[in-house]
Amino acid sequence: MPLIESTYRAPFGFRNGHAQSIWPVVWRRVESLAMTRERIGTPDDDFLDLDATDTGASRVVILSHGLEGSSRQTYIQGMARALVKRGWDVVALNCRGCGGEPNRQLRFYHSGATDDLGTVVDHVLANGRWEQLAMVGFSLGGNMTLKYLGEQGDAVDSRIKASVALSVPFDLAGSSVRLAAWSNRVYMRRFMRTLRAKVREKATRFPGRIDLTGLDAARTFADFDGGVTAPLHGFTSARDYWARAASRPYLPRITVPTLLVNAQDDPFLSPGCFPGKEAAASDVFHFEAPRFGGHVGFVTFGREDEYWSEARAAAFLEIC
Repeated sequence: MPLIESTYRAPFGFRNGHAQSIWPVVWRRVESLAMTRERIGTPDDDFLDLDATDTGASRVVILSHGLEGSSRQTYIQGMARALVKRGWDVVALNCRGCGGEPNRQLRFYHSGATDDLGTVVDHVLANGRWEQLAMVGFSLGGNMTLKYLGEQGDAVDSRIKASVALSVPFDLAGSSVRLAAWSNRVYMRRFMRTLRAKVREKATRFPGRIDLTGLDAARTFADFDGGVTAPLHGFTSARDYWARAASRPYLPRITVPTLLVNAQDDPFLSPGCFPGKEAAASDVFHFEAPRFGGHVGFVTFGREDEYWSEARAAAFLEIC
């Protein structure tokens, strides 16, 4: 599909990627839906916590959060509310260590951890409550969603009807350089603070298994992914991780209708995160690049506090 001309129009004062990215985190409030938590096991004797609605709907959407997020994030709750209003149930994934309790195993989660997403998909489909399934992923969760669907290719379960990915930095190497820039230090400080805390906690439970050398000095993803993510998850280096976990090479293999929305002013995204060629060559992969929107922003006022991205995702899933 060719590049889609976006309908998003930024409010006055929000034609800035940083304003779009920060405002929803600091100021937006969304009334949380009533969700039931379920803990499911993984093949390696770990667990994943899922938060789900139960409205009696015949269709369900799996929501996957971004780096250091959870099912409690405002963007997850906003999307969940928009979808439930339109007749979907939702199952919100909490990646390993993101649901409020440390996971059991030495590994935790990363951008390419499609094995865990696959475990959730299999669990939801085996439940028998829903006839159709869709997927919506944000940032890291969007990369996992796209990579999972590309890995499945023609073998994807026929009950999976569509997917939407928002603000996806799937050029992991390029985005790591972009985020290391001085102008993005506020984001990196926040990520590094929570990631360091998780690594230190894990090191106390697995003595001698994690090399903490350089952890306190880590300021960028090159530092953290090279020293922690790669060795804990079977990669030889940060660059090996970035190359093997990135979803962009899998885009041509996606066989279900998929929409990717990446804003042109997203401070997290490198030029390699705008896959116009892949979209033009595909019958099912749609790419939309609003001029504004920031990272998981797309701020909208009015509309019962429903952001443009939520209405856009819901509308795409409805026509698929």
